[in-house]
Amino acid sequence: MAALSKICEDNRKMLDREYQGQRPLAFIIPKLVEFTVHERPKVRCLALGTLNVFIPHKPQALMISLDAVLNSLFQLANDPSPDVRRQVCRAFVQIVEIRPDKILPHIAGLVEYMITQQRKIEDEELACDAAEFWLSVGEHREIWKSLAPYLDKIIPVLLESMVYSEEDIAMLEGGGNDADVEDRAEDIKPQFAKNKSTRTLANGEDGDDTTQNGAGGYKKLDESDDLDEGEIEEDYDDDDDDDGNPEDRWNLRKCSAAALDVFATDFGGPVFETILPYLMTNLRHEEWPYREAAVLALGAVAEGCIDVVTPHLPDLVPYLISLLNDQEPLVRQITCWTLGRYSAWGASLATPELRAQFFEPMMEGILTKMLDGNKRVQEAGASAFAHLEEKAGATLTTYCEPIIRQFVQCFEKYKDRNMFILYDCVQTLAEHVGHGLAHPQLIDLLMPALIHRWHKVSDQSRELFPLLECLSYVATALAEHFAPFAQPVFTRCIKIIHQNLQEYMAAVNNPRLDTPDKDFLVTSLDLLSAIVQAVDDKQSAALVSDSQPRIFELLTFCMEDPENEVRQSSYALLGDCAKYVFPQLQPFLPTLLPILIQQLDLDAILDEQIETGFSVVNNACWSAGEISIQYGKEMAPHIEKLMRRYLAIMGNPEVPKSVLENAAIALGRLGLENAPLMAPALSTFSEPFLKSINSVDYTLEKATAMKGFCLVIISNPQAMEKDLARLFTVIARYKMEEAYKTPLTADLQQIFQHTLDVYKSLIPDMNAFLTSSVAPADRVAIGERDER
Repeated sequence: MAALSKICEDNRKMLDREYQGQRPLAFIIPKLVEFTVHERPKVRCLALGTLNVFIPHKPQALMISLDAVLNSLFQLANDPSPDVRRQVCRAFVQIVEIRPDKILPHIAGLVEYMITQQRKIEDEELACDAAEFWLSVGEHREIWKSLAPYLDKIIPVLLESMVYSEEDIAMLEGGGNDADVEDRAEDIKPQFAKNKSTRTLANGEDGDDTTQNGAGGYKKLDESDDLDEGEIEEDYDDDDDDDGNPEDRWNLRKCSAAALDVFATDFGGPVFETILPYLMTNLRHEEWPYREAAVLALGAVAEGCIDVVTPHLPDLVPYLISLLNDQEPLVRQITCWTLGRYSAWGASLATPELRAQFFEPMMEGILTKMLDGNKRVQEAGASAFAHLEEKAGATLTTYCEPIIRQFVQCFEKYKDRNMFILYDCVQTLAEHVGHGLAHPQLIDLLMPALIHRWHKVSDQSRELFPLLECLSYVATALAEHFAPFAQPVFTRCIKIIHQNLQEYMAAVNNPRLDTPDKDFLVTSLDLLSAIVQAVDDKQSAALVSDSQPRIFELLTFCMEDPENEVRQSSYALLGDCAKYVFPQLQPFLPTLLPILIQQLDLDAILDEQIETGFSVVNNACWSAGEISIQYGKEMAPHIEKLMRRYLAIMGNPEVPKSVLENAAIALGRLGLENAPLMAPALSTFSEPFLKSINSVDYTLEKATAMKGFCLVIISNPQAMEKDLARLFTVIARYKMEEAYKTPLTADLQQIFQHTLDVYKSLIPDMNAFLTSSVAPADRVAIGERDER
């Protein structure tokens, strides 16, 4: 059974394929069900654990046997073996996801059962598996309401489970003032670069369909930012149950807090009413584990129960601020996290007096904890402050100087582990304050600290990822004020990219060599993009021209890299170079354009990495549109292929909205200088273009695309017969006053008028056509355009 279990784990997909008309799973699943009632506990546990390998993936053989599996689970619910009961809990959790209707009739019994198992705190793994049930049901839109009658039973168990166990307390003892102790290599968590380069010209904001990164920059791989450093809703890995610091692994305490958070979001007020007596009793408890758990509970309900908590916050927030000086580091740590969760309330207070009374002390308190004597409190303070920055946004502009002074002290004091979250604080401030950072006194404070790290961190260090990412945001915020720092940073990024590509080619030719980490490529490409955008055109051109090796030769390789994240950043950089340094890019376009066009092939990305694949296509569309504006008639040899690719993208229902919009913009821009060549195919792309462009905000990008499209129409007006009403509606609703304020606005108005005049000359009774095809309000708008 142990051997079969390993085979199933490693070959799940292969076992569900047909071989000579039969699927191995059709035989294996019923046998596993039989063995769940074997006399030996180890066999029962392995059989059920092997079934749990398959449940999330819903193979047909399992779905046919699902009732038999459920029967076995009910038989095994009170098995004497805790290992078997753990697998029972896991199975119920997974069945919630695939067939909630099978769980619903048994919800009353399952609530009692999971409560019983969660209270078996001597076996934390079993208790944690039981607590997962609340998370799974609470997050499932079809059945979460079924828990409403049982909240008064479930929530007290969650609160009990959120208190540190004696074993955890024993493991955490001795973590006092350790800020001056050097970090061990094993204390520093793995870091992964986050690509910030999804281009969504269409609406001027990150597309929710194509980009996977938020403002946070670097999310730690483990789950310690669930509670004490960041969000408690993070995904986690079931295999991360190793022994070690309880702060660094998913455990019963965190799972229970996450479930309370989900319940707060689901049920709102009733959850806060249920925990209020507990808070009143424990927030000022003499024993720190109970104080800590109460603060955790208060933070867990922050988002879901904010409306009912708000009247209490004028009393609660000052008390929480006082807890930042608690003798116990773990209380200070969780208080930072909870204050961060309520920072949106503080930042949104209506008057300067209220902000001075509550928000400024909250901000000052968290900032102070960034220099706590305990490294974990420092980390929690930094993470909480990054959260506050996101919620407060541009409100922080007036506070930049004291904030940056504190950051600079942190750069001087922090050891390696906390340096990563400090970069996140800096880049989040830069992102949300923007050009508010571009003042000489702020630059003179911040940049020496960053440049000091820049010189200290080696090209092989993983600290380079967050440093490069942070500098990308800072360069964008400082704009032309980044100029004095641009040349050495640009040169080093080129060096890192070249070195990484050389190591990759060596590994391709020699399998015994390790493949280099592509995150070095991603972060370097993103920083190059930021610099090209930030400094003036003359300096950008000089940087690009002087680069050794030449940047566009390196880009040729990056644009064909097997990793989606590298290609995503490559096409972002290509588009930025088209906008800002086109004369330097132009000689390389005969080589680069065919690679770009190949990237627009949807069939090449429809694999298991479909989401990141769409991000690549998104940026490729965007960069193609930027090149079209600059390259003009030189795009002629590529028009047929480009139109075919854009049409395939706009006609695919699986493609995210932002990618559709960028494809439409690129197609429209192609017509600016090549309308006669595109006109014969107009009838094939007019409808998808108008549908996709309709949702785009009124920006320069939309204006250029509409101008190009209208020029194509003027070259072949008869081709628009079936889409004429749609075209007139788009023109009628086009909001010129919201368009990008450039001479193009007046130019576009003339193009629209010319287009309408063409159809007036072609349609015998234009008024009759408009009356029969266009909504009354749109007819009025078209008439008003005529009068202009």
